[in-house]
Amino acid sequence: MSAPTLAIVAAGAMGAAVARRLTTAGCIILTNLDGRSPATRARAAAAGMHDVPMVELAARARWVLSILPPSDALAFAARFKDAHAQSRSSQGATAAAIAFADCNAVSPETVKRIAALFTGSGVGFVDAGIIGGPPREGYDPVFYASVAPEDSALLEEFAGLKRWGLNVSLLKGEGAGVGDASALKMSYAGISKGIIGLCSTMILAAHASSPATAQALLHELSASQPAILQRITKSVPNMLPKAYRWVGEMEEISAFVGGGEAQVHRGLAALYARIERSLQEERKGEEGGEDVRVLRAFVEDAKRVVGQGQGQE
Repeated sequence: MSAPTLAIVAAGAMGAAVARRLTTAGCIILTNLDGRSPATRARAAAAGMHDVPMVELAARARWVLSILPPSDALAFAARFKDAHAQSRSSQGATAAAIAFADCNAVSPETVKRIAALFTGSGVGFVDAGIIGGPPREGYDPVFYASVAPEDSALLEEFAGLKRWGLNVSLLKGEGAGVGDASALKMSYAGISKGIIGLCSTMILAAHASSPATAQALLHELSASQPAILQRITKSVPNMLPKAYRWVGEMEEISAFVGGGEAQVHRGLAALYARIERSLQEERKGEEGGEDVRVLRAFVEDAKRVVGQGQGQE
């Protein structure tokens, strides 16, 4: 079987790494870099991605993987739908079959709105949620996927991308359909990124009371919750450059949870927005950036304490 042609939008850290995994296996990966930065263009080139106009992308790709910040997911789907309609009108009966996989951290309600865009368009739709970080040597995230019950053949075809390096796990069985892969992603991210946000919130609150309080918190965690303190040393630094992306994700999780409990992740969205503002102040050399400095200092102190504890074992 010959390797398929796929499209991945966009060439961010995740999208480019997924593209590299697929191009290494022999797949042709298209993308569209209109309006993208030089850094993004360089990342796409390094991953072996081919920049083409959106209409050409719609005409050539068998699969389109949408891997974007959550806030961009719906707008890109609408843009792609328009490009596909243009491509189809010019190709007519010769137009090839194409399917769109939304791989973004969006709520089931949002992914159903995206799926509805393609009703009657001739574009197949897969709800896919990515759990894990960008693929690297020896590691692959999982693409959990679900479809409408009548599209089971499309789901199996998506699973066939395993052959080319995509780690796919299918959600099938009673009640499974569009929205369930996204619901799984929301549930998992609500826990994993929620824990990071909760830890960061309490570190900042402790320091706001006094630096002595933050130090006491650190040593109490070391004594009674060493696993949490060790996780902080890794998860908080990894979170900082991603905070801007996690704002929208927390908002989508809030919509998924609903009710009064939705306030939990709305608060975390505010926390990640606060951290991003602090990062921007730091980059610009402006006064501010205190939140980022506090978190980094706590992490460095925590590493020393964790290291001392491990040296005593």
